[in-house]
Amino acid sequence: MYTGAEVRRRLEPALMVPDEVPVAFYPDEAWVHGRHLVGRLVGQAVASGAEHRSGTAVCGIGTGADGSIRTVALSDGSCLDVNIVVNAAGPSASHLAGLIARHLPMRREPGVVTRIRCAQVPVHRAMHAPHIEIRPDGDTSAVLHSREIDALIDTGEDPAELARLLHESARHVVPELGNSRIAQTRVADRPIPADGFPSVGAVPTVPGYYEAVSHSGITLGPVIGQLLASEILSGKRDAMLADFCPERFSH
Repeated sequence: MYTGAEVRRRLEPALMVPDEVPVAFYPDEAWVHGRHLVGRLVGQAVASGAEHRSGTAVCGIGTGADGSIRTVALSDGSCLDVNIVVNAAGPSASHLAGLIARHLPMRREPGVVTRIRCAQVPVHRAMHAPHIEIRPDGDTSAVLHSREIDALIDTGEDPAELARLLHESARHVVPELGNSRIAQTRVADRPIPADGFPSVGAVPTVPGYYEAVSHSGITLGPVIGQLLASEILSGKRDAMLADFCPERFSH
């Protein structure tokens, strides 16, 4: 635990907090830079022989007489012969599950995230400050979020106004962000199954169909990917996934 003064002296000189305010610091924690990670993983998959298709939606999933996965129809008119489908469609996971007549109930919990551009990001760590969360996103941009601002989404508040409120809150914590500009704002539903827990693994009634649906997906993604890949290849479910089986939504 540090004081505000110690944080400015040792960690984040641009952070504006009163000198004696306690600040928790977690040196062993980090965050995953989503765009860089996904780009690297896709690149490695393609180099290993995978085919990458983007901007093409899945519009149908065909099954055989035994109910197992057989084909995937895409919006460009093509049809792929497959024997495995992994539903990792995030907020659209329920729609994708519906293509095999599966009901995957999801919460409606929207959130707003704003990306700001600046000549040089003045903070170096992800931080949870009063009323605002800030994290670097490369050298020249940062990402802003606030649960308090999320609560205004259903009031019909314009996304541009939500972004302005986020930007204003960030400037109170890091005054140097006053020189930044709002670059992008996204309002989207979080991918949260109805009971609040991930849905990961096989659906036994549809052989070849798997789910990987969870909030904090960019944080949990690496371990979910590893555990699910092992389950697909070996047919054995890891004990870590015992409480998150998709079958709990079968009734």
